[in-house]
Amino acid sequence: MKLFNCPKCNHIIFFENESCEKCKSKLGYNYLINNFSIPDLASNLTYCFNYNHNSCNWVIDTSSNSKFCVACNLNRKIPNKADIDAFDKYKRLELAKHRLVYQLVQLKLPIDSKIVHEKGLAFDFLSENNDENKRTGHANGVVTIILKEADSVHRELLRKQMNEPYRTLLGHFRHEIGHYYWPLLFKENNIKKFRSLFGDERLDYGVALENHYKNGAKPNWNSEFISSYAASHPWEDWAETWAHYLHIMDTLETANYIGFSIKNKKNLVLNNRVLKFKNPYKIKNFKKIFEASISLTSAANSLNRSMGLPDIYPFVIPKPVYKKLEFIHNLLFNTNVNLT
Repeated sequence: MKLFNCPKCNHIIFFENESCEKCKSKLGYNYLINNFSIPDLASNLTYCFNYNHNSCNWVIDTSSNSKFCVACNLNRKIPNKADIDAFDKYKRLELAKHRLVYQLVQLKLPIDSKIVHEKGLAFDFLSENNDENKRTGHANGVVTIILKEADSVHRELLRKQMNEPYRTLLGHFRHEIGHYYWPLLFKENNIKKFRSLFGDERLDYGVALENHYKNGAKPNWNSEFISSYAASHPWEDWAETWAHYLHIMDTLETANYIGFSIKNKKNLVLNNRVLKFKNPYKIKNFKKIFEASISLTSAANSLNRSMGLPDIYPFVIPKPVYKKLEFIHNLLFNTNVNLT
């Protein structure tokens, strides 16, 4: 994630800030310039309507046809604000979703609302007693997130039950959005390469998942897949690998804007020179991105261990997974994705 600057005094601003800590100016994120602006009549900018509910800090043009920003415009169902517990969970989910939308913009991916475009995107934030859909998942452009995912205790329980070492809110969003973009990215003219890496997606999805939950992942899955769940079906392999690609890109962008660098002459994992992280969204060669990511996560894991905490990125990337990650990067770098 990029670090920003106050347009008035140039003080550092973080993505979720609503004001400048130094000059106290009220601020909002302006995705059109990828920076913060001061919402007032002079700038023709005002806050997204959800700012009133403490769930958004983005700005919109006062002449806009919508009272919501591009991120909030994607919402189709949210809990009633009168339900304090549910709405509090929703606000935590909204923070993660805004970070996701920020990254989709950086990747130049379409984020049209399903409300105005049949093939667009929508989010439903539902409680478990909602009869329409009780599972987190994606179907026909609608990403459903169960509010209980925002409960850290519940999420930790599921993490252990499902053996998912990186079960986070943002991770959920990144996984499910991968399912949404799959049909937009793959047509008859480029599906062959996907199948050579991920497998044939025409394999019965329901049967594959039933088999996965009944019998578990195949032996030695970690030599070919990023997670055991990725081994269940090519679509899940895609979504899991896609999510990890977004993890890599976001952490490296953060390292770039912080000015993070590494120098360790005795440890080849951390490189034999001073490594200054560059903005990954501007790098075409995925090998450079991947090598930088290995250095960054190795350093971050070591810092966590110094505090007696689990690794921040507890994954080993085998060569087949590297090839999949590289494929995703090259696909996004060279493809103009649209909804037609």
